[in-house]
Amino acid sequence: MPSYNQTIGRCKQSIDGVMVEWYDNDAMAPRSPENERSLASTAEVAVEEFIASGHSAPLAEFMPIELRIMVSAGCRAKGIATGTATFPPGAILPYHVHECGEAITILDGQADISVMGRRYQLSRLDCIYVPEGTAHSVANFDTASLLIAHSAFSNSSPGRILVPDLFHDENRGAGLPNAGEPERLRRFGQAEMYPLAEGTRFYDLFASRFGSVGMCGGYGEFDPGTALPCHIHKFDESITIITGQSVCRVQGKQHTLSNCDTAFVPEGKPHCFLNQSGSPMAMIWVYAGNEPERTLVSAEYCLGLQAWPGAHRLEGTDRGQLDI
Repeated sequence: MPSYNQTIGRCKQSIDGVMVEWYDNDAMAPRSPENERSLASTAEVAVEEFIASGHSAPLAEFMPIELRIMVSAGCRAKGIATGTATFPPGAILPYHVHECGEAITILDGQADISVMGRRYQLSRLDCIYVPEGTAHSVANFDTASLLIAHSAFSNSSPGRILVPDLFHDENRGAGLPNAGEPERLRRFGQAEMYPLAEGTRFYDLFASRFGSVGMCGGYGEFDPGTALPCHIHKFDESITIITGQSVCRVQGKQHTLSNCDTAFVPEGKPHCFLNQSGSPMAMIWVYAGNEPERTLVSAEYCLGLQAWPGAHRLEGTDRGQLDI
C-alpha cells in the first residue's frame, strides 16, 4: 500500500523491493462528492491491454512514407488513435484534413509542417496541434536524414482526405502561430518540467489548456531504476517507448517495450511503467481526455497479487491522487 507524507507532499510505494517516491501535495486532501462520483463512473471493462510493435508493417498506400497504426478502434480504444510516421529524405505527405484533431510530435529529425500555407520548422519533441477540418501537410526537406513523427488523434478511427494545395507559402520558421490562427504549437524548450516520481521528468505537450480538444499528451523521462507507482486513469491511454526499454505491468501481466513499441491501456486498468535497465527510458503518452489525470492504487493490483475490484469498488485506503 502507498504511504503518504503530508508535510513534504511526498508519497512512497515499494516496487520490486525498491522504494519509489513521487510528489503529491494533495494526497491527504478529502475527496469531494464530485470526484467520488467521477471515479465511481469508471466501470470495470472487458477490454484488455494491447501491445503494438514499433516495427509492424506500415500502410502500403503511403509508401515510401512508413505510416504505422499503433492504437485505434482495432484494439477497442475509445476516443484516441496513435501511430508513427517515418519520412525518408525529401518525402512529403501532401495537404489533407481529418474529421478530428491531430497532435504531431517530432521524435527525430526536422519537420516542415504547413497549416493552410503557414510553414513551421519543428525539431525533436516540438508538438503541433491541428484542429479537425484544418488543411495541413508534413515534409522532410532534409536530403540526408530521416524524419520520425508521432501522431495522436481524438478519434479511434481517424480518416484522411487529401485536399489541393491552394495556399500561399509563408515560412514561419521557428516561430509560433499568431492569435486567432487555429493551430497550436508547443516548442519543447518552452514546456515546463514536473516530476511525477523521484528520477522522472514529465512535460505536457498538448492539452485543453493549450488548445487541443478531446485528448492530451506529453513526454516523460525515467532515470535508470525509476518507476511510477501503480495507477489507473478515467481514460484510455496510449504509451509509446521512444528511448531505451520499459517494463509495463498491467493487472498482473508484464510486457517489455522498446523502439516505439506502444502499449494501449484501457480506462480503469491498474498499470505502471518501470525502467529496470541501466540506461534512460522515455515515452510519449496520450490520454483520451482533455487534461492529465492519474489515480494511485495499491501496487498489489499491478503485480496481480490482489484481485482487481474495479475502480468504482475501491476502498479509500486503496486510492490516492497522483496529480501534476
